[in-house]
Formats: sequence, C-alpha cells, structure tokens
Amino acid sequence: MSGAVKLSGALKELRVHLCQTSPSSKGVREFIEKYYVELKTANPKFPILIRECSGVEPKLWARFEQGKEKAIALKDLTASDVLTQIKSVSK
Repeated sequence: MSGAVKLSGALKELRVHLCQTSPSSKGVREFIEKYYVELKTANPKFPILIRECSGVEPKLWARFEQGKEKAIALKDLTASDVLTQIKSVSK
C-alpha cells in the first residue's frame, strides 16, 4: 500500500497523537516509519503534526474548514490501518 495520498482541500490539518512506548501505539509508530515521508512528500505544504506524549491513547485529529474537527481512535491499529483512516478523512 502506498503512502502517497493527496490530501483534500476541505482538510486543513492532521494531528497524530501517540505514546512512544505503549503497545496500543505500535501501529502508529510503524505508520510514521513506513508512510510518513511519502505522505509528507506528496503534501509538502500541508500541516501534518506528530505529537508524542507518554501514556496518551493514539488518536488522529483532522481539522476541516471553519474549525470543525474530527477525532479518530487509532488504538491497536496496524500501520496500513492508520493510513486507511487518513485516506478516509481526506475524502
């Protein structure tokens, strides 16, 4: 699966929250290693923020036009599942 996703115009920002050590964030850490560079290369000016905090539940925050936000739990997902969630919010 390719990480080259073109993020849509309605989507204004992505934030990924994860723990550096917890098993529930393992797939998110693998996503960053495997797909982040390709995703950022395909969207060089798009803000994609990675926030690490000890003990935090992994979550994807998508900010849209007019300040609307959507949170998606990433607990225990695989790296490709995380990419699928990003693709789903970018439609």
